Amino acid sequence: MDVTHLAGVDTMRAARMLSEVRSATLSGGRAPVAPRPVIEESWERMLRSGVAPDHDVHSGLLSRAEVQRRRESSTLRHVLPVLREGLLPFTDASRHIMVVADADGRVLWREGGTAVLRKADRLGFTVGADWREDVVGTNGVGTPAVTGRPVQVFASEHFVESHADWTCAGAPLTDPRDGRLIGVVDVSGPLETMHPSTLAWVGAVAKLAEARLRERHLESLERLRSVAAPVLARLGERALVVDRYGWTAAVTGMPYLKRLALPDAVSAGSRWLPALGRCSLEPLAGGWLVRAADEPATRAVSRIVLDLREPRDASVEVSGGTGSWSRKLSPRHAELLYLLAVRRSGSSAADLAEAVFGDPARTVTVRAEISRVRRYLGGLLEHRPYRFAQGAEVDVLLPDDPRDLLPHSTAPVLAGRGHRPATGS
Repeated sequence: MDVTHLAGVDTMRAARMLSEVRSATLSGGRAPVAPRPVIEESWERMLRSGVAPDHDVHSGLLSRAEVQRRRESSTLRHVLPVLREGLLPFTDASRHIMVVADADGRVLWREGGTAVLRKADRLGFTVGADWREDVVGTNGVGTPAVTGRPVQVFASEHFVESHADWTCAGAPLTDPRDGRLIGVVDVSGPLETMHPSTLAWVGAVAKLAEARLRERHLESLERLRSVAAPVLARLGERALVVDRYGWTAAVTGMPYLKRLALPDAVSAGSRWLPALGRCSLEPLAGGWLVRAADEPATRAVSRIVLDLREPRDASVEVSGGTGSWSRKLSPRHAELLYLLAVRRSGSSAADLAEAVFGDPARTVTVRAEISRVRRYLGGLLEHRPYRFAQGAEVDVLLPDDPRDLLPHSTAPVLAGRGHRPATGS
C-alpha cells in the first residue's frame, strides 16, 4: 500500500499507520505494511550513520555573512525566479513554505507565511541550517540529494520522531554542464497539507529550473563561439575551443567533438587528454583553446586509481607515460566504476542495471551514464561488455571500515558492503 495516496484521503489515518510502521521497523518487529522502498533504504542509512531517531536535532547555523556568500556564489541564484514563479503562487502561504538548499544541504532561501515559518523554526528548518540526511534524518531536502530523484516524506516517514507532524516534497537540482548536484527545492508544511500530487509538481518545477540553466549554458557557448572564431581562423592546426566544463564552442582541422573531458584542475600548458592525447591548453575568456598534437591518442599502459576512501569525495586518477590527471566522481559514477573494478571480466548493461537499480530493464539509464564516464576515461573503458581496458592497471582505495564504502548509495549490490575487489590488471 502506498500510504502517501491514503494520506490524500485520510491524513490522520495514514499518519497513525506510518507511526506504527516506523515503530515496528525500527524495533525489529513486524510492521502492518512495509515502508516505501525509498523510505526504508533511507532508514537503513540512518541506522548505519548513527542518527538517533528519538532525539530532536538542530544543526548549527551558518552566519548571515556565510549565507550571503553562498547565495551570491551559487548557481541556484539564477533559477530562484523560476522556482518562485512555479511554486509560490500555487501554494497556500499560510500552510506551506518553499525551501531552497545548496548541495551541502544548507538552507539558503525560505519563503512562506509567518505562521508556518514559525512552525518550521521549531524544527530547526531555518535559513543556514544543515538538512543533510545524515544530520537530521530522512527528509525532503537531504533524501532527494542522496537518491538523486524527487522524494516525498510524510509524517512518520521522517526518521527523527519530532518531525512526524511535518510533510515535505523535494526535488534535486543538477547543473546541466556537468551533471553535479547544485541543490534541492522543497515544499513543506504541517501534516494536514500533504497531497500526493505535490511531489510531481515540485519535480516539474525543478525540471523547468534546470531547463533555464541549459538555456544560460547555450547562451554562454554562443558568446565563447564569437571569441573563438577569429582565433581558430588564424590557426593551421587541429584545435578546438571549449568552455570551462569542456563543452565545445568551435573546432577546426578535426571532427566535431561535443564535449572534451577535462581534469578537475585545469591549467595552461601541455596536458594529456584521453580523447586527443598530448595537447596544449591556453586560456581564453570563458574557456580554453586546446591545440592537439600531431600524434594520436596513445593506448599505452595506464594506471587507474579509484579513490573511495571519503564518502563524499570519490575520485579517479589516471597516470601513464604521457602524463596524469584526476577527476572527482559523482555518486553514480563512483558506483559504476567500483562495480567494474570488482568485475574485471566485464558486465553487460543489464548486469549493471540490476546491480545499481535492482532492475535489469533500466539499461537505457546505465548506457547513458557509462557514455558520460567514457567522455573522460576514453579508451580506458571498453564496451560489449563494459570493462576496464585489459592493459590498464586498476587499483581501488577503500575506507578502513567497510560500512563507509559509498555509504549513501542505494544500489542493492552494495547493501552488504565490505566486498573488496582485487587490484591490478
